[in-house]
Amino acid sequence: MANSASGMAVEDECKLKFLELKTKRIYRFIIFKIENQEVVVEKLGSPEATYEDFTDSLPANECRYAVFDFDFTTNENCQKSKIFFIAWSPDTSKVRSKMVYASSKDRFKRELDGIQVELQATDPSEMSIDIIKARAL
Repeated sequence: MANSASGMAVEDECKLKFLELKTKRIYRFIIFKIENQEVVVEKLGSPEATYEDFTDSLPANECRYAVFDFDFTTNENCQKSKIFFIAWSPDTSKVRSKMVYASSKDRFKRELDGIQVELQATDPSEMSIDIIKARAL
């Protein structure tokens, strides 16, 4: 068990699944949660999953970290994809939980090599598909 000074532990599975999303594209999204002082994989979205499937998978009043592989077309008509890191911290979640997620976020994000866009959202409107598209371009 890691001592509290070193902060949050990150399961190897988190890094492994992220690598698979990034290199093999076998997941559309990954949702991570903090459980007993460590970050674990909560849910994996299949490649066919939509952005709506993803947002529906986030709990309404609990914090989560998430990664979403977003496909889009640029203004020059090029097909691209960008990997988003989303820190979901709804206003209705517990203050303690918000603090834990906020204080561990940068360290966790560093473990996931290849994130291109970071987004923080406190309600669904802050991570609408239009915002994602705008941030991707």
